Amino acid sequence: PLVLVSFFGYCALESTAGLWAASYLVQFRGIAAETAARFASFFYIGIMSGRFLNGFIAEKAGDSSLIRIGCTVAILGIILIILPFSSDVPALAGLITAGIGCAPVYPSIIHATPARFGKENSQAVVGIQMASAYTGSTFMPPLFGLVAQNVSISLYPFWLLVFAFLTLFCSELLERCLKNNTK
Repeated sequence: PLVLVSFFGYCALESTAGLWAASYLVQFRGIAAETAARFASFFYIGIMSGRFLNGFIAEKAGDSSLIRIGCTVAILGIILIILPFSSDVPALAGLITAGIGCAPVYPSIIHATPARFGKENSQAVVGIQMASAYTGSTFMPPLFGLVAQNVSISLYPFWLLVFAFLTLFCSELLERCLKNNTK
């Protein structure tokens, strides 16, 4: 269950961040629509470039470390989005930083599956993980849309923080449980 909640949280974070970034930047931060759209796409460029770079260090760093570091970097990026600077540059940089932080999480969760659950179970577990991932990416962005419409779009970065911390917390708890089971 911990890996499923972690995957759900990560996919909710990634899909909500990308889909609602431009709306948040325009409606709450007052950034021009063209600039907001560009930086919303930079979130995905951050993911792409981060995954490219992570490919070089993945074997040395290990899946658990990459998940931990990725979530931490994503949280730092989200904090940059939240903080009320006089300039919008930190919020825009925060989107890129959050994307870079998101980069290693999804592939590392998948890559760790055989080691965590055994090679004989990995195919079935990955299938269940995908169901959890798609649930997060399918339902959480529209749910945030309801929150934004009925409460405030200003909750966008806090929504992202919840899922970033949920992913990190469940991943760390899973690692502790696995270590305790091997002792």
